Amino acid sequence: MKFLEIATFIIYFLSIIAISLITYKKQKSDTSYVLGNRSLNFWLTALSAHASDMSNWLFMGFPMIVFTSGVFQIWAGIGLVAFMFLNWQFIAPKIRAETEKMNNLTIYSYFETKFKDDSNILKMLSALLSLVFYLFYISAGLVGLGLLVESLFGFSYFTGIIIGLLIVVFYVFLGGYITVAWIDIFQGFFLLGVILYIPAILLIKTGGLGPVMEVIKLKELSTSLFPDFSINTVLQIIFISAGWGLGYFGQPHIITKFMGIKNVKEIPKAKYLGITWQFLALGGAALLGLLGIYFFRNGIDNSELIVIELVKNNLAPLFSGLVLCAILAATTNVMAAQILVVASSMSEDFYKGFFKKTATHLEVLKISRISVIVISLIAYFIAYFKISTIYELVFYSWSGLGASFGPLILLSLYYKKVNRIGAFFGILTGGLVAGIWPLFNKTVPSMIPGFFFSLIVIYLFAQIKQRHTYGKE
Repeated sequence: MKFLEIATFIIYFLSIIAISLITYKKQKSDTSYVLGNRSLNFWLTALSAHASDMSNWLFMGFPMIVFTSGVFQIWAGIGLVAFMFLNWQFIAPKIRAETEKMNNLTIYSYFETKFKDDSNILKMLSALLSLVFYLFYISAGLVGLGLLVESLFGFSYFTGIIIGLLIVVFYVFLGGYITVAWIDIFQGFFLLGVILYIPAILLIKTGGLGPVMEVIKLKELSTSLFPDFSINTVLQIIFISAGWGLGYFGQPHIITKFMGIKNVKEIPKAKYLGITWQFLALGGAALLGLLGIYFFRNGIDNSELIVIELVKNNLAPLFSGLVLCAILAATTNVMAAQILVVASSMSEDFYKGFFKKTATHLEVLKISRISVIVISLIAYFIAYFKISTIYELVFYSWSGLGASFGPLILLSLYYKKVNRIGAFFGILTGGLVAGIWPLFNKTVPSMIPGFFFSLIVIYLFAQIKQRHTYGKE
């Protein structure tokens, strides 16, 4: 182990502790813990929404698919930027206004209020599906941290998992929504600097992008976003970009960031700031994947570690520590947001909704913090067995959440005829299709059929209910 790498990590960790302790006293109720009293400015909202989106997938998953396939896979990043822009444009302002008007702290309680569900069945189904998919999502972050610490420091994979888990649990347990937001903005700027600086230095070593593209061509990998204009290529572009991008409409850990902004009129500023950050971050990650092809022409044992190997073999030891901290930042941002969403659901939707409707703010806050620990432990055991790659775990979870909740969120804001039964079967259909689709079809991403089947089901139930109502009249 190298002194500079360890020292860099310690400084980073101490910074996280300092932010957590400073914001700890602000968490005095469930409203402040879960949604920050809707008091965030546009800077915090923008960076928190985007930093809590880009997990270790930014440093490990996305560069891997570019490294193994070439330029064409950059469509995944293009799809994410395009659909996140649509998310800001069409979802953010409306969900912020609606949830404040109905006094909802979670997306699931919003569904319950919106569709007048006294049975709590919508909230129960939503919380259950989110718990399942988020556990796999959180475990993907832990898998990445385990591989990272193992590769850089020589610790065991399981030690890396524990280190990452302790960091996240510490600041989510103490601070909640506001702490996560402040840490997001700190880590967002940090990891953006790292992911832009490293490819810039490496491009100087290669003499520019020209030599890199020559090597990519020699290896017979994709060198263009548009290799041809055949129907097959167009379908692949749609599958890659929409297969990722559609998921934005249904990610509770991102949607709740929109709900926390203080002034809905500041959403346009947050949108352009956030999209700029995302464009630059994904651009840097794509460059790292392409540079990996140049520097490792014979490949590497684990393609998900391409960024780590680039740094270890081409830059000073200090950068290994910086990359560790950047990947740790990207991973913990997302894990913290996800754990907070699930913990909030456990306290607000389960405990307060089913067991003690008269629970005080402090009681709900206590349950939230207990839930943080329980959820983290379950995710640890999933990560322990390392059942899949980071890319596959993230894609599976992302698709499940996006297909379950995206269609309903979208239609609930723009289609007044949506009803409770349609909402229930829409969530169920999206979740089931996205969950089992990969078992039968690997060509079409599960997000696409899951999302559109859910849309159709919600629409059909709305039409059936309308005709039934007219028939009675």
